[in-house]
Order: sequence, then C-alpha cells, then structure tokens
Amino acid sequence: MYDRYAIFFTPQGDLAALGAAWLGWDVAQGRAVTHPDVGGLDVAAITQTPRKYGLHGTIKPPFVLAEGMTADALMAQTDALCRTLAPVTLDGLELAALGRFLALVPVGDQTALAALAGEVVQQLDGFRAEPSEAELARRRQASLTPAQDAHLVRWGYPYVLDQFRFHITLSSKLPKAQVAQVRQAITPLFAPHLGVPFEIGSLTLAGQRADGMFEEIHRYALAG
Repeated sequence: MYDRYAIFFTPQGDLAALGAAWLGWDVAQGRAVTHPDVGGLDVAAITQTPRKYGLHGTIKPPFVLAEGMTADALMAQTDALCRTLAPVTLDGLELAALGRFLALVPVGDQTALAALAGEVVQQLDGFRAEPSEAELARRRQASLTPAQDAHLVRWGYPYVLDQFRFHITLSSKLPKAQVAQVRQAITPLFAPHLGVPFEIGSLTLAGQRADGMFEEIHRYALAG
C-alpha cells in the first residue's frame, strides 16, 4: 500500500540512467543513486525537490486512492486503458528554463501528447480521493488563473487538460543568478538526448512510499 499514486512517463535506457544519477534516485529500481560530478555544482542541492519523484514526466498527478478503491483495481484499469492508447512520438526534447526551474520539454506539435494525458486524467479520475481544504489552499498560493482553479476543483490539480504542459523536471527552484549557469553546465550531459525524435511508448504507475520517495509499481505499454 502506498500513500499516493501517479501515472508518469518514465524514460528507459541511457536517458533513464543519466536522469537517475543526476537526481540521485532511480524510480524504476526504487533506490538511491550516486550523483555525478558536474563542474563543481552542488548537484544534491540543485535536485532536492524533484529527487523523490525520479526522472519523469507527469501524466496524471499524484493522488490519494478514494475510499473503496484498491491498488489492484487501479492497476487493472491502468492496464486496460493503456491497451487502448497509442504511442506518441515527439519531434524531440530541449533543455529549457521554466521560470527558475530547469526541465526537458518537448519541441514541435504536442497535440497527441496532450490528448493522451487528458484521457488518462479523465478515465482514471474515479480512483482519486477529493483534495482536502488544506491542499486546495496550498495549490491556490500559486496565483491560479480561473481555468486552473476550475481544474483544481474538478480534477484535483490545476495543470491538466488545456493547462497541461509536459515537462521532465531536472532541478529545484534555483536562484535567478544560477539558472543560466546550471543550464550551461548540464547541457553537455543531456545533449545526446536533445533534438532527436522521442517516443512515449509506455506509462508507469508509480507509488509514493512511506519515506516519501516514488517507485515504479508497473510499466504499461501503450498498445492502442
């Protein structure tokens, strides 16, 4: 039993290994990984916030199971849903600054990816417990737009459906003066994975353990 569940896209292969080392956490194996030495950067501090999730792009944000719902039922429904969803190929990824965060973000047309995420959010919504008033208040500290607030109330998270923006987070919120420096320092690390076609061919059901870290429960191929 996990505290929360989420549907992520988690890379495989070389990018997964690189991301696990960079963040210090292998979500697929559920274990800590030694950080690389990158130009004297304090990698542990830079990656503190995203570490617990592992290298991932959020498809359905973390949620508590609703009363009466089980993890087994969630697994079965996720499996059934993924069998109906087709893989998505993106033109590529780029290393970008999202405000004061660094992330890998897609380039080119993202219509199919947004549609995929929307289906997952909506079709699995019955498994999600309603957010507490405290959680709603915490989310609203981010100065949400009316559309985002409406999504928060309806779907438990503000950045879904038309507000969805896929990204693979690589850093905590950095001091403004550090954003460009860190981006420049890590670009050579991620360069082999930038600007080349990138497939999302599977989704991962992840669970948050009692220690706060997320780990892979199961990976489901997109077979639609």
